[in-house]
Amino acid sequence: MNTLAAVMQLLVAAAFVSIPVVRHRYGPAARAAAVAELRRQNVRPEVLEENQLRFDAGGHETAAPATVAAVMIAIAALNFAGADLAQILTWIFSSLVVLMNVAIVYSNLTAVKSVQAAFRRKGDSELSRVEVAPFLRAAEDAFPRWVRAQTYLRNTVVFAGSAIALVAVSVA
Repeated sequence: MNTLAAVMQLLVAAAFVSIPVVRHRYGPAARAAAVAELRRQNVRPEVLEENQLRFDAGGHETAAPATVAAVMIAIAALNFAGADLAQILTWIFSSLVVLMNVAIVYSNLTAVKSVQAAFRRKGDSELSRVEVAPFLRAAEDAFPRWVRAQTYLRNTVVFAGSAIALVAVSVA
């Protein structure tokens, strides 16, 4: 059963690594589409840099998923080795991964409202004029259609893989 948990943890790691890989490959196109939308709205595109808005895999967009993947790989190695510590670490970190993914899904579902609120909080009059829904839609539409399916698959792998890992170490 530890082997099953380890395999699931490796799948979860791969799912998290897919986030910056996709953003690295298609983020520049998303940024270009967002810039075009800002121009359509008569908003200076420089407002993106001035407010550190990114669509690529820089900064925390890579660091956070890479860290999750590294932790899952380390715990998978412990599960493969049959280490006693693997069970408690699986319980802790697989549970945290589920909670983090819930937050990611919620953030994606409420993106328009949260970005509008963030733009208002910045106090930048130009940024507060941005029509957020078309701005985000333009960026999202720059990603290939398969990315949406990949997102659903990634979420399924993270939720199901974490749940299976938890059950596997519980019955081991």
